[in-house]
Amino acid sequence: MKFRLTVLIVFSLCLSNVFADEGMWLLGNLRKNKQTDRVMKELGLQMPVNKIYNPKKPSLSDAVVSFGGFCSGVVVSEDGLVFTNHHCGFSSIQQHSSVEHDYLKDGFFARSLDEELPNPELYVRFLLRTEDVTKRVLSAARYAKTETERRVAVDSIMNVIGLEVSEKDSTLTGIVDAYYAGNEFWLSVYRDYNDVRLVFAPPSSVGKFGWDTDNWMWPRHTGDFSVFRIYANTKNGPADYSPDNVPYHPEYVAPISLDGYKEGSFCMTLGYPGSTERYLSSYGIEEMMNGINQAMIDVRGVKQAVWKREMDRRPDIRIKYASKYDESSNYWKNSIGTNKAIKHLKVLEKKRAAEAALRDWIQFHPEEREKLIRLFSSLELSYSNRRETNRALAYFGESFINGPELVQLALEILNFDFEAEEKLVITRMKKLLEKYDNLDLSIDKEVFAAMLKEYQLKVDKKYLPAMYEKIDTLYNGNIQAYVDSLYATSCITSPKGLKRFLERDTTYNLIEDPAVSLSLDLIVKYYEMNQSISEASEQIEQGERLFNAAMRRMYADRNFYPDANSTMRLSFGTVGGYTPFDGATYDYYTTVKGIFEKVKEHAGDIDFAVQPELLSLLSSGDFGRYANAQGDMNVCFISNNDITGGNSGSAMFNAKGELLGLAFDGNWEAMSSDIVFEPDLQRCIGVDVRYMLFIMEKYGKAGNLVQELKIAR
Repeated sequence: MKFRLTVLIVFSLCLSNVFADEGMWLLGNLRKNKQTDRVMKELGLQMPVNKIYNPKKPSLSDAVVSFGGFCSGVVVSEDGLVFTNHHCGFSSIQQHSSVEHDYLKDGFFARSLDEELPNPELYVRFLLRTEDVTKRVLSAARYAKTETERRVAVDSIMNVIGLEVSEKDSTLTGIVDAYYAGNEFWLSVYRDYNDVRLVFAPPSSVGKFGWDTDNWMWPRHTGDFSVFRIYANTKNGPADYSPDNVPYHPEYVAPISLDGYKEGSFCMTLGYPGSTERYLSSYGIEEMMNGINQAMIDVRGVKQAVWKREMDRRPDIRIKYASKYDESSNYWKNSIGTNKAIKHLKVLEKKRAAEAALRDWIQFHPEEREKLIRLFSSLELSYSNRRETNRALAYFGESFINGPELVQLALEILNFDFEAEEKLVITRMKKLLEKYDNLDLSIDKEVFAAMLKEYQLKVDKKYLPAMYEKIDTLYNGNIQAYVDSLYATSCITSPKGLKRFLERDTTYNLIEDPAVSLSLDLIVKYYEMNQSISEASEQIEQGERLFNAAMRRMYADRNFYPDANSTMRLSFGTVGGYTPFDGATYDYYTTVKGIFEKVKEHAGDIDFAVQPELLSLLSSGDFGRYANAQGDMNVCFISNNDITGGNSGSAMFNAKGELLGLAFDGNWEAMSSDIVFEPDLQRCIGVDVRYMLFIMEKYGKAGNLVQELKIAR
C-alpha cells in the first residue's frame, strides 16, 4: 500500500497524465496515437490527423521546413515564399548589411525577383516521411558487451540506413535519430533546397524590438519575422544557387487566417524543436546547472560585455557583431532563466521524488530488481566521478573553443580537408575568408585576455592548458602581453596569412604558427580531460538509457512523447493567459498600444527606439483588414503549446490548419521547460500574422508579396 501511495503522489507531482498542452509528438505516430488524437479533437481540432501528416498525399506538414538546420519556417505561397523569425534570418540579413545599406536597422524589401538576395550557406529541408527502424538498429547491437561497443554498432547501422536513402535517390537525405535515450530509432527522409533568397526583413525596431531586455519575456511587442524565397531548377528540383533557377512550387501551401483567436482557441505548432531533457535524472540536471549553464552565464557575460560596449560605440561594429552577439546572448539569458526556474519551481525535488517512486517500483517487481538493483547507485557514483572535470570542460569550451575568434579560426584550419569534394573545399575556403569581414582584432584580443582570466578564476589549476605556463615563465604572468604577442606574430590574423595556408604555400609552416600551435595544445588538453572521464561518461550513458526505459515501463499506460532532437514535432494546446505570481495576471495578447508604452518607458534606449514614420503609421489606427474585433492591432499572443529552441519560426495553426502566426520565444517564468513541463506557467510566444502582413504591406510597401499569399476567406 505504501508503494502504491508513493507512486500516486509522484504521479500527480511530476509524471502525471500528459496534459493536453504537453508534448512534442512524433508525426509518424499520430494516427496510431488515439489518445492524442482524441484530446486534440476535444480541444477543438477540426481536421483529421492525416491532413496534418500524410507521407502519401500533400498535407499540412509539407508546408513546414527546417530553416538552415537551426530554426523552423513555413511555406506560404505557390512561388515558394517562406515565413520565419527575424532572428532566424538575422545572420543572412547581417551578411548583406553595411553602413551604407544597413538592412538590420532599416529593413529590406526586394521589389522584384531580381533583387532577392542569395545566401549560399542557407538551406531549407522538407520532411517527406518517417519510419520506425528500431528493430533493425537494435538487432545490430545485440552482441555488444559494453556501452562503447553498443554505440559503435548503433552508429554504424544508423549511418548505413541513412545512406541507403541517398543511394536510391541522390536528391534525398536519410537521417536516423535516437529517441528515448537510445531505446528507439526512427528514419527521417528529407529533401533539401540550397537556393534560399532574402525577400523581406522588417527593421530591427520591429523584428528585434526590446532586444535583450525583452528576450524571453511576456508581455512582448516584437514583430519577429522575415521572409525568404526557395528557388529550384526548371524541374522544381533542388539546385545550388544559379541565376537560372526559378521560384519553387511547393507540395502544400499553408493558408493564412485573418480571423485571429480568442481565449481557449485551439492552437497547434509544427516545427523542429532542438533538444529537451525531460527524462534526465536529477543527477544530470544538477550537473547541467553547475556545469554548462553556469559556464555560459559566467563566460558569455564577460565576452558579451566587451562586444556590446563596442557595438554601442561604432555602427560598423554593431553590424559586424550583431549576429554573433544575438546568438550568444540568447542562450546566455536562457541559462540564467533556466537555473533560476529550476530552483524556484523545485525541479530537483520533484525529480528526486519521481526517482524515489521508481526505486520503490523496482523493489516491488522482482524481475526489475534483478536488472536494475544498482541503477541509482551507479548513476550517482558516475556523475560524482566526473563532476569536477565535466564542469571544467564546460568552462573550457566556453572560454576557448567558443571564445576568441582567432582560436576558432585556427581550429577550423586544423580541421580543413583539402581531399574533400572540390565544391565543398571551395565553399569552406570562401567561408573561412569571409570570417575576417566580421572580425575586429582589437576586440578579439580583449575578449581573449578576458577569457584567459575568467577560465583561470573558475577552475582548478590542474585543468590549465600549457599556455598558462608560458604566460608565467615568458611573460611574468602578464596575460595581456601574451595576447598582444600572439596576435602580432600569428599569420592567420589577416586574410593574406590565411591565403598562404589555403594556397598551400610551402614556405608557411602551419604547425609553427603561434595561434595554430596554441590551438593544438588546447585540443590535446580537451582530449585529455575528456578521456579522464570516459568511463564515467559511458556508465552515465547506459544508466540514463536504462532509467528512461524503466520509467516508461513503470507507467506503461501513459503516452510518452520523446525528447526533442531536431526532428519535426507537433505540439498543441489553446490560446490563453497565465498568472506568473500572486497578484498578477497576464492577458493572452498584446497590441500596438504596448509599443508606445515601452518607447516612452525606455526613452533614450536604442533597443526600444522606433522610426518616427512607423510610430506615425501605428498611431493612425488605420489597420484595415488586419485589425482585431475591437479595431485595434494585435502584435503578439501566447498559447500553452510545448516548444523549445529550434521551434523559432514554427508555424502556429488554428483548428482548421490555417496560419495564426510564428512561434518565436518561451516565457521567463518557465525557463526550466527543457527539463520539466509546467502547465500553469509555460507559454509559447508567437507574433500575430496580421501584424506581420500589416508591416509588410503598409510599412514595407510590399503589397505584391501579400498578394502571393493564400489567405483563407
